[in-house]
Amino acid sequence: MCASINTDVLSGDIRMRSGSVALLGTRIDTLSWEQALGRILRWATGKQSRMVCLCNVHVVVSARHDEALAQALQLADMATPDGAPVAWLMRKIGWPEQQRINGPDLMWHLMREAERLQLPVFLLGSTETTLARLTQRLQQAFPDVQIAGMLSPPFRRLSASENEDMVEIINNSGARLLFVGLGCPKQEIWMASQRDRVQAVMLGVGAAFDYHAGVLPRAPQSWQRLGLEWLYRLCHEPSRLMKRYLITNSLFILALPGELWRRPRH
Repeated sequence: MCASINTDVLSGDIRMRSGSVALLGTRIDTLSWEQALGRILRWATGKQSRMVCLCNVHVVVSARHDEALAQALQLADMATPDGAPVAWLMRKIGWPEQQRINGPDLMWHLMREAERLQLPVFLLGSTETTLARLTQRLQQAFPDVQIAGMLSPPFRRLSASENEDMVEIINNSGARLLFVGLGCPKQEIWMASQRDRVQAVMLGVGAAFDYHAGVLPRAPQSWQRLGLEWLYRLCHEPSRLMKRYLITNSLFILALPGELWRRPRH
C-alpha cells in the first residue's frame, strides 16, 4: 500500500478504466493502490465530476437483490475491492496481485495528497458531532489541508429543493474531493444521481468518518490481514451488524463455489 503518489502516475491520459471483473454481477476494477490514487487525483485536479465506490461483501451481495444499488454501481467510474474477501476472490480467479483498496485507508491517503496538491475537500454525512471531531482530527494530521465545507444531512429522504441546495453548497465550496459517508446503499444511490451535477470526485467511504473521528475503533492490522475486520466490527456493534453479516456473509460463501468454478484462471 503506497503512502504517497509518484507524480509520473498523474501524467498522460488515464481516464479509461484499467480493467474490471464481474463478481456476483458487480464490476470491480482490477488496479493497484497507486493506480487508484493516481486516477482519482487526475480527475480531481482536472475538476471532473466522477464517482468512486468501495465494494465489500455487503455491497456486492446487496446489489444482487437491490436494483437501485446495482444500477448505481454500474455508473461508477471506479469500483474498488474494499473488503478482504472480495480482494481474496479476485486473487483466486486470476489477479494474484490484487490488493484490498478500502474506504478508510483511501480517504487517509487522499487527504495527504489533497494537502500536498492543495485540493479542497468536502465532508458529507454522519452527525454534526462526528463531523466536528473528524475535522479536528484531519486538521491535526494535515495542518495545511483545505476543508472547503461539511454537511450532516437529515437521515430522512431529502426533498428535491433540499438536495438542490446541498449540491449548490458543495459546488460553491470549490471542493475537488467529496467524501460521502452516508452508508450503503444510500451513498451509492445518491452519488449516482449526482453524476455530472456535483463538480468533484465523489467517494463513498462508509464508516471511514466514524473511524477517523475516533467514534468507532478500527480493527488492528493483524485482524485486517486475516480478513477479519468484519468480525471485529461485529463484536463492537452486534445489534446493528448481526443481521447484515449473518445474511450477506452467508450468501457470499454460498456463491463462492460458482464464482470459483465457472471461470478459467487467467
